[in-house]
Amino acid sequence: MTGLGTVVGVVLFLLLLFGGMWVPYAIGIAGTLMLLIYDGPASLNALGYVVWGSMDSGTLSAIPLFVLMAAILLRSGVSGAFYDGLSAIVRPLPGGLLQTNIAGCALFSAISGSSITTAAALGMVAIPKLREQGYDSSMASGSLAAGGTLGILIPPSIAMIIYGSFTELSISRLFAAGLIPGALLAAMFMIYVGLRCLLKPSLVPAVTTSSSLREAALGALGILPLVLLMVVVLGSIYLGIATPTEAAAVGSAMALVIGLLFGDLSPAKIAEAAVDAVKMSAAILFIVFAAFVFAYAVEITGIAQSLTTWLIGLELDRATLLFGIVLMYVLLGCLIDSVGMIVLTVPLLTPALSAMGFDLFWFGVLLVILVELGQITPPFGINLFIIDGLSGRGMAEVVRGVLPYHLIILLFVLIIISFPALATWLPNRIHP
Repeated sequence: MTGLGTVVGVVLFLLLLFGGMWVPYAIGIAGTLMLLIYDGPASLNALGYVVWGSMDSGTLSAIPLFVLMAAILLRSGVSGAFYDGLSAIVRPLPGGLLQTNIAGCALFSAISGSSITTAAALGMVAIPKLREQGYDSSMASGSLAAGGTLGILIPPSIAMIIYGSFTELSISRLFAAGLIPGALLAAMFMIYVGLRCLLKPSLVPAVTTSSSLREAALGALGILPLVLLMVVVLGSIYLGIATPTEAAAVGSAMALVIGLLFGDLSPAKIAEAAVDAVKMSAAILFIVFAAFVFAYAVEITGIAQSLTTWLIGLELDRATLLFGIVLMYVLLGCLIDSVGMIVLTVPLLTPALSAMGFDLFWFGVLLVILVELGQITPPFGINLFIIDGLSGRGMAEVVRGVLPYHLIILLFVLIIISFPALATWLPNRIHP
């Protein structure tokens, strides 16, 4: 009955998904049906214990705290001062404020851990400035939508925490694995922006004001509070001083102080940030909750073991197998949101990849990069909707702006596959 349950579960999941049902409901219902087909109602007896045991996790408790930290910063308005300060430093580069968009997203990612928060925080500040100064709207939208995807690669990353909860890998080492690739991908985005603007100067204003040394120094002071927050949170994790959950708690407290001292945080806005954090955390953790039902069904029915045996029996070379995995994620990115992609595929793939000798820290980085691609892939790329909503220029213009970034991300996938040490070198040199 294992094969029948698998086929019925997959078909039902796809029907529910294409019918418009939200991903966690589709995953949970499909997983429950697979269990019922496998062993009848008796197979559901341990479900409550399994799900409770999985969700009662110190690892997952970091998610609401990182979300709260980002929500406080977003509500406090410090992202405006951060953007202006960074602009004074980055503005002289070819592309001007477009470079600030990428650099700002990269740095804000190291605070928020969320692609959605990064794109929204920088987009709200940047879009009016870009429009006022006459930047090409398609380039502006593309740089913000693509830059926002860095939020799930550059640590602290909520996507990495979810991946780690399913694979039982060290979150601090997963964060370290994403640091170098995240910085390199941000650099590739900035190089593209610079070359494009040099080749087509009409994309940026005819006169771009350069920054004086004094303006650059003031800009550095403007971003110092958030850089200090980033150093404290990530430094405490990498040095083994604090767990990710403890570091997130400290970061939330620091964000509150920064918002009060450097922003316009009020009791009402603190309450709004708390409500935002609860809503976003509940949405994320509900998907994870449903995914544990699916993961339990995969385990108890032997699907993961069967898939592992099948893949090994194919005797595929690594390049062919990875090409198939990349293609699968590219297609999934057109259909499912980022968290859904992770929770649906990780329970199935990681046992097989581990048995075939793949480094799961490296695969986590590869997975997140491919999920980044999904966030800017029509029709369900969440960053496309965020930037479209902020700019009001139409989805077609946003999609046109992000197309070159698709090619850059795919090129970067090849780089990570060819040079896995980019993702494995740092995790092997930090506190476990």
